[in-house]
Formats: sequence, C-alpha cells, structure tokens
Amino acid sequence: MAQISTADFKNGMMVDLDDGLFQIVEFQHVKPGKGGAFVRTSLRNVRSGGVVERTFRAGEKMERAIVDRREMQLLYRDGDDYVFMDNSTYDQLNVPTATLGDAANYLVDAAGAQLLMYGDEIIGVELPASVELDVAETEPGEKGDRVSGAKKPATLVTGKVVQVPLFINQGERIKVDTRTGEFISRA
Repeated sequence: MAQISTADFKNGMMVDLDDGLFQIVEFQHVKPGKGGAFVRTSLRNVRSGGVVERTFRAGEKMERAIVDRREMQLLYRDGDDYVFMDNSTYDQLNVPTATLGDAANYLVDAAGAQLLMYGDEIIGVELPASVELDVAETEPGEKGDRVSGAKKPATLVTGKVVQVPLFINQGERIKVDTRTGEFISRA
C-alpha cells in the first residue's frame, strides 16, 4: 500500500484508516498562532455513507486506498444478483442487489456502469449522468393534458417510479437523471 501524508490530501482521495475506508470530502490545513499545524477533514465512509469530521496532525502518515474503476456491462439478472461482464477481460462478476444500492433502479440489460473495486470488494457504482428507460406503466394521457408543470407517476421497466408530464404514455422511452431520479425528456 502507498503511504501518504496529510500534505498529499486531495478532495475525492480514498484513505484506509483503522476504522474503515474513507473518501476525503474536504480538508483544510490550519496553522494556529500557538502549537503545531493540523489538518481538519470531512471524511465519508465508503461502506456506510456516513460523514465524519476528523483532525490529523500535520505530516501524519496513513495508507492510501487504491481504488480500481472497471468498465462493466450488465448481462442479465440472476435471482437477486446482477451479472456484469468486465469490458476489458470479459470476466463475469455476480453482484448482489444490496451492493448496487440505488443504482439498481437504473440498470437494464446491456447497460454500462463503472464499478469501483477495492481489492475484490465492490465499494460503489458510477452510472452515466442520464439513462434512457421505457415506461412500463402509467395512466394514459388524455387529449388536452398539456397543463404546464402538471405531473403524474410512471413506473419504469426497472421498477423505479418517477414523476413525468401528463403527455407521457405507457411504452414510451424517457430520459432520467441518475443523480436525482427525475424525468429529463423524451428519448
């Protein structure tokens, strides 16, 4: 493992501490008038998602976590698991639904995603900013349903329910923002 000091900190960097794997959200070097310098940080626990405030002495050493980003493609669902294929090695990997978290709401067969790997453990999933999904079920649009800003619920093929404009009908393909889960436009 690579040793780093507090002088090497950058936002987004991963560090392996005694109590878990953390991502640096933000940090600030502080040099008070009296005493030694220190670094005040906000760290996000990669596994639980919780954010903690931590203070380190200036120059303190710790392990840098090397996180591998792998381009993967979803092949199919196998019970509660999603089966991904590595785009470079063509190896297949079974991923439990719980590991994917909210990303499972945007994945359909042949969808691409980046899996964040720490050793053999999947610690996160990065999706494109938006995906195109089919509307599986929604109330039919009536002629004249053109009220500006009016919305109705629509269930997508993945099971996710999003609010869409009244003119969207069942079977249409729409674009959804993966960060907020909101309707963007027709595809």
